[in-house]
Amino acid sequence: MSDKLQITRSGEVEHWTLHDPATRNALTDEVVAALAQACERAAQDTALRFVVLQGSGGSFCAGGSLGGFAQAIGQVLPPGQSDPLIAMNAGFGHLLQALCALPQMLLVAVDGPAMGGGLGLVCCGDFVLASPRAVFATPEVTLGVVPAQIAPFVHRRLGDRLARQLMLSGERLVAQQALAQGLVDEVADDLPAAVARRIGALRRAAPGAVAHTKALLCMMNQAPAPDLPAQAAIKFAANLRSPEAAEGLAAFAGKRKPGWAA
Repeated sequence: MSDKLQITRSGEVEHWTLHDPATRNALTDEVVAALAQACERAAQDTALRFVVLQGSGGSFCAGGSLGGFAQAIGQVLPPGQSDPLIAMNAGFGHLLQALCALPQMLLVAVDGPAMGGGLGLVCCGDFVLASPRAVFATPEVTLGVVPAQIAPFVHRRLGDRLARQLMLSGERLVAQQALAQGLVDEVADDLPAAVARRIGALRRAAPGAVAHTKALLCMMNQAPAPDLPAQAAIKFAANLRSPEAAEGLAAFAGKRKPGWAA
């Protein structure tokens, strides 16, 4: 298990804490793999009833890390060559599916920013609680990048109209705005206490019935595409290799507007 994902347990409750302050808990390959391993283990743990996903250091999650993709930004793929970016990106989509499929109740506790892929994690929660400092956004399109893997989960959480507005604009929502739009279920000054209260109230639900209900909900939410993470990854990879992504990410690094926004 990575030290960038800290797991603590108290009885039937586990806290999964993203812990990489230097990156504001970005979703590196290491963190994605650690979360996937935690999901695989939890899926077999019948004594575990609640998982709380949170971040450390005043941030929930700054979003996906492009470290593994850096050499491909703006680079055209040679004809006939399969794109390694597809499998790399699809792995995050499979993680989001695994989080939604957990038989336990998943509570997401958001303190500070939840950006891009971090918002994707939020949308996997059965219940989402936030501090007043929480901020939510999907800024990918403003960088010339596609929010490929998170799109189905944002859409599922918010519905078509609000998902379109959020993902096509890159607009930021503060905690109270997110509460009003249904992205967040509760805003609390004392976030740990609010999570504990919510878990106490949820204990009335039988764990076996919860697991079966969540499995049914996952079946109902399955997309018609045979492998949605793969389809999303294809779009992500093609876009990341485009001049548009190169310009958007260079503009962000240089703290300037990209060409299309100037």
